[in-house]
Amino acid sequence: MEDKTVKFLSVRDLRGKSAEVWKELPEEREMVITSNGRPIAILAAISESNLEESLAAFRQARAVEAVASLQRRSVDKGTDKITMDEIDEEIKAVRKKRATAR
Repeated sequence: MEDKTVKFLSVRDLRGKSAEVWKELPEEREMVITSNGRPIAILAAISESNLEESLAAFRQARAVEAVASLQRRSVDKGTDKITMDEIDEEIKAVRKKRATAR
């Protein structure tokens, strides 16, 4: 399998050369769409036969990134070091507050 460089394409080029982009996409497999030089989207070739698998893979990748983002924020805030007992106490306090609010 040949390792290919991902093609970058500006929003302007996508608008102005859309017919060319759609023609190239099956061979390119994916392209990164940029706005003001920054990546904003990934355009990926799919087919009816792999639509569900492609969506599942995309959603899984987004979920993995979401977890990684939560972990980074936890480290930044220092909450990655709290104990299970502290977590349980926090849960109890929130549940108690909710019960008294009803």
